[in-house]
Amino acid sequence: MISLGLEFLLQDPPAYLRGKRLGLLCNQASTDHRLGHARDLLSRRFGAQLSCLFSPQHGFFAEKQDNMIESGHSTDPVTGLPVFSLYGEVRKPTPAMLEHCDLLLVDLVDVGTRVYTFLYTLAYCMEAAAEQDIPVVVLDRPNPVGGLALEGNLLRPSCRSFVGLYPIPMRHGMTLGELALMIKGEFKVDCPLEVIPVGGWRREMLFADTGLPWVFPSPNMPSCRTALVYPGQVIWEGTNISEGRGTTLPFELFGAPFWRHDEMLAAIAEIPLPGCYLRPLVFEPVAGKWAGEPCVGFQLHVTDPARFLPYRTTLALLQATARLYPEFALKAPPYEYEYEKTPMHLILGDEDLWPRLQAGESVLQLEAGWQPELDDFARRRQAYLLY
Repeated sequence: MISLGLEFLLQDPPAYLRGKRLGLLCNQASTDHRLGHARDLLSRRFGAQLSCLFSPQHGFFAEKQDNMIESGHSTDPVTGLPVFSLYGEVRKPTPAMLEHCDLLLVDLVDVGTRVYTFLYTLAYCMEAAAEQDIPVVVLDRPNPVGGLALEGNLLRPSCRSFVGLYPIPMRHGMTLGELALMIKGEFKVDCPLEVIPVGGWRREMLFADTGLPWVFPSPNMPSCRTALVYPGQVIWEGTNISEGRGTTLPFELFGAPFWRHDEMLAAIAEIPLPGCYLRPLVFEPVAGKWAGEPCVGFQLHVTDPARFLPYRTTLALLQATARLYPEFALKAPPYEYEYEKTPMHLILGDEDLWPRLQAGESVLQLEAGWQPELDDFARRRQAYLLY
């Protein structure tokens, strides 16, 4: 039986919460194993101590569909509390917002991928809390794609953005609580910090192994299967290839009108892509890229999650696309409030990686090149692992 940090807090509230006004950073996916929402559960348990709410990208109800679609501040109709948007006029809480609370609780569903912005909302909250000397308490949750596998290059300083602030790999294998400890210890964001761990979770467990209900943390993360492919498939956001937005299977479906199934499969035939199957199909998005146009593409089926390499798989497909199709193009800025840097560089986290792919350097060679820094990250993260 998995017990969430939220559930431990409710069962046995720490003494340091006594008499404190509590802020809560959450969204609609912040539920217990019975689907009770954190805001409701904490309000019943602590009454008027719960004093304000904060919401990340996509809004409190994860209703905003895409990048740079902002949500405004509001009043929660259930509790009457103010809801401060951290994806609107600001992404970092202001001193005026933090005046509403003495301690900030964080209960967010992360998806185990460097570019997912909830991690950086947490980081900005920690920065603001350090400046105001306000404690942050992370109510931890499982990493839905497991805690063992690490994959990808580490972020370079030149590619820092709201989809990457720290030198971590694309698939980092850490929970949000562990990342908070690393942000404090490794990256020197020195706010008062506590993490209430998950009970019963083991690092080899994927979300499907936890027995917990999946509640989508963002509108295009509809299932835990989506989370498995996301560490690679998010790369398509930086291109004119549809990543499946505007379909019922975002990130699992992908393609473009100018692709050809046989050409794409032939181009990647020599690259080992374990644990998955690319099923040819045609889909027609109702929104987003190529809306209303038939896209030749694939559904990415994960057949063996333990062997599947999402970053390698999508990089191989990206390289094949660039080589085969003159219609292929990178997306122009802006992307996540960066107005000059190319979105592809921000997503990949290294400005040299795309030119090397374009020049034909093999994905396996690239992996071998970043393996030493990945090994170093694996060693450094050990000090912050809770499970």
